Amino acid sequence: MKLYDLGHVPWLDSQLIYHALPRANEEGLILLAPAEPYVCIGFHQDAEQEVDLDLCRVRHIPVFRREVGGGAVFLNGRQLFYQLVLSRDHPLAQGDKTALYRRLLEPVAETYRQLGVEANYRPVNDIVTQEGRKIAGTGAAEIANSLVLVGNVIFDFDYQTMVQVLRVPDEKYRNKVFKSMQENLTTLQRELGQTPDWDYVTGLLTRNYEAVLGPLTPGTLSQAVLDTVETLRQTHTTEEWLLDRKRPARAGRRVKVSTTAAVVRNVYKARGGLIRATLEISDDRLAAIELSGDFFFYPSDGVAKLEQRLTGLALAEVPQAVRAFYAEGLIDSPGIAPDDLIAALSSGAK
Repeated sequence: MKLYDLGHVPWLDSQLIYHALPRANEEGLILLAPAEPYVCIGFHQDAEQEVDLDLCRVRHIPVFRREVGGGAVFLNGRQLFYQLVLSRDHPLAQGDKTALYRRLLEPVAETYRQLGVEANYRPVNDIVTQEGRKIAGTGAAEIANSLVLVGNVIFDFDYQTMVQVLRVPDEKYRNKVFKSMQENLTTLQRELGQTPDWDYVTGLLTRNYEAVLGPLTPGTLSQAVLDTVETLRQTHTTEEWLLDRKRPARAGRRVKVSTTAAVVRNVYKARGGLIRATLEISDDRLAAIELSGDFFFYPSDGVAKLEQRLTGLALAEVPQAVRAFYAEGLIDSPGIAPDDLIAALSSGAK
């Protein structure tokens, strides 16, 4: 199989090359990094709801929709991308996605371990440290007649810019996302106190992938791939491709930090008023909760008491806890029934 160790390339090429290889019916492992920063959204996302496009224009940060699912992310040259393209008939591309991730992400986890960071694969598609912090972003998709796996080795990460480019309901929510990212997403710089040599890391990663893929032969991109890149440059940079306004609008908001961590804003209209629930979810538990809206709760500290009661519970325990809270007579909420709160707390939270 061919190895394309391309170093730092123009930001758009860092996405278009792995989109082009399958369309040219070619396989290969691509290692590269973007020379300029940009924002990349998942294939199924709504750009206008997920990203502050006006801010990105002002700051000259490009935004790109990839053909791989997942969430919006800020990318720059401090992340080494690995992009593996396999024919659908390739033996390593067989089986369910969990098995595929497990065998194709092990070389990345081993690279981290060789660098001094004890990291392991965690289903469905995370690589995490012993403490459970995510240390690689990964995703997979089927493009043309190929399976594509993409991910990154995170040398360092700009948490501040990441939360700034996201479109969020308010600054309080933004601060919660920032806090959750710092707690649940880590980097080589944070784990080691320094960043290792770039070439040394690419060498480790290449050797570890060879243990799974077999010998990798250094190659240059074929003319067919280069021609396809130019075609995609025209189709995948249009406003129509980026915005895809056919997608339905959503009332809530969810920022996934890792497989087990997310910050969720749910909006639910009950007879007694609008309920906004901001949830920090970690390992299927409510790590933190904030309820607000134009409803009436009596006594005035009832909401705070309910928030305290629910914090730390498993998501599956929330409905019973809400009903028990009401049954104990601890709150009176005209027009807001227990099922309304349960719906506000569960909508989009799973």
